Amino acid sequence: MGGTFDPLHIGHLILAQEAGYQLKLDKILFIPAGDPPHKQNQPVTPAFHRLTMAQLATAQNPLFEVSDVEIKRQGLSYTVNTLETLSQIYAETATLYFIIGADAAAELPNWYQPRRVIELAILAVVGRPGYIFPLDKLQAALPGIEQRLVRVDTPMIEVAAQEIRQRVLEGAPIRYLVPPSVEEYIRREGLYLPPPR
Repeated sequence: MGGTFDPLHIGHLILAQEAGYQLKLDKILFIPAGDPPHKQNQPVTPAFHRLTMAQLATAQNPLFEVSDVEIKRQGLSYTVNTLETLSQIYAETATLYFIIGADAAAELPNWYQPRRVIELAILAVVGRPGYIFPLDKLQAALPGIEQRLVRVDTPMIEVAAQEIRQRVLEGAPIRYLVPPSVEEYIRREGLYLPPPR
């Protein structure tokens, strides 16, 4: 499961737990993006902070693990490169699933090397509140994708990292939106506040 994770929040954790349960997965890897190509014109918190928050958020769940594979890699963080690396690490011992939101999955034809992405991993597509997944359009753009796609139904928790960052900026509480260890880290490190003058 990849993402900017700025910060990783309870929505991510619930989604990952449910995907692990429904798909009977042995491990869920949380992979914070190093240099996300789709956020080149947006401010992104330094990778070491996002990695640390992911580690704090997942520490209590034996199913969860955090990987720094994208952060270590130079250049833009393309999913296909990460899946290539993971397929080499796990060789033929594992089937890779890529947990992805339905809205992001719908954009897959616009990604870098989308056909290779679905060769390397089965897409575990998670619904979004009010979003109708355009499977027909996706099949037209990437024929055969339906054989490399499974649906994951999870409780719909509307939490967004952008909302959490905005709440910190405004001094609003973020308790229960992120694990306590992540809340404490955000406060201690002064994340999501305006830079001092």
